[in-house]
Amino acid sequence: MDEDTPGRRSRSGRGGLLSAIVFLLVVALAGGAYVGYHGGLPRWAIPAGQTDSNLFGPPLPPMDTAAVAAAVEPDLVNINVSLRTGLSAAGSGIVLNPGGEILTSHHVVKGADEITVTDIGNGARYPATVRGYDSADDIALLSIPGETRIPAARIGSSAGVRIGDQTLAIGNAGGAGTPTSTPGNVVSLDSSIVARDAADLSRKALIGMIEVAAPVVSGQSGGALVDRSGAVVGVVTAASGDLARSEGKASGYAIPIDRALAVVRQIRSGIPTDTVHIGPTATLGVMTSDARPSGARVDVAVYGLPAFDAGLNSGEVIVGVDDRQITSAGTLRAALNVRRPDDVVHLDLLEPDGKHRTLAVSLADGPPN
Repeated sequence: MDEDTPGRRSRSGRGGLLSAIVFLLVVALAGGAYVGYHGGLPRWAIPAGQTDSNLFGPPLPPMDTAAVAAAVEPDLVNINVSLRTGLSAAGSGIVLNPGGEILTSHHVVKGADEITVTDIGNGARYPATVRGYDSADDIALLSIPGETRIPAARIGSSAGVRIGDQTLAIGNAGGAGTPTSTPGNVVSLDSSIVARDAADLSRKALIGMIEVAAPVVSGQSGGALVDRSGAVVGVVTAASGDLARSEGKASGYAIPIDRALAVVRQIRSGIPTDTVHIGPTATLGVMTSDARPSGARVDVAVYGLPAFDAGLNSGEVIVGVDDRQITSAGTLRAALNVRRPDDVVHLDLLEPDGKHRTLAVSLADGPPN
């Protein structure tokens, strides 16, 4: 969040009935500013404190937030990341099983060179590796090698979540290592935002998210959105920014747990897709943009990385990778997403003077991207 969202770097997104309202959001990890357009039932349509259950029957008692937090916190971890840029980051994770699988947000570990998780229950620290991720859905799966004693969270289902439900967002607030619980009612089940990460200026569209009227804070990214029984129903991903907060409209956003677990199952299968990456990240070492009329234009070939070493020049346009046509920077990322370090790819290039050439490049090991 600006670290107004769930995550922090150190150096140290409801449409109205007829028009979209633009909100400035901040990605749950430090520096991620989000501009979001989101839709759902207006807040005024449900009286404050009313849940879906008392639309059809007697009202439920208020959630015992302290009791729910006490039950859930031991099943979460704090995540600290060292980045290859020399920066650091912090966020949260949800323990999926005693074998040490950790569910978190992709942006928490984006660019990570080293990842350490801390068991909130006993303070034990473990090195972690990235088993896979889906950057489009902002989900990552980590693994603690050899660890079998860490307690697992109780995973629920987002299918039963209803507007008005009371929930609790729990995570590593501020990245300081102390979990914070933030209560709030569900106000939308299908919010969408366009996120801009202030750290690298990248943008990401996130759709179909659970929106909660709660002032989620920095460091809670990757943490748990739980229901009144303490079951995880979402992965905290983003929060509204300073403008919305100043107007008393602070919201938190979570990826529904059912969708997150679909990504986890794909990662466990070991079969990559255009969006789900498995294992170590392969990098070409270029910064690209959409070319006109088609292709991925090489803006920068980073010194010392594969593309530069192989002789790829800035200004050239990548129009093919092996037998796959490249029409944009996004299709280039998708083509490389199924590759692994040391794979050799053959690039079909269009030079500035209109000539075509091919270039073989051996991909290197890069940070989760």
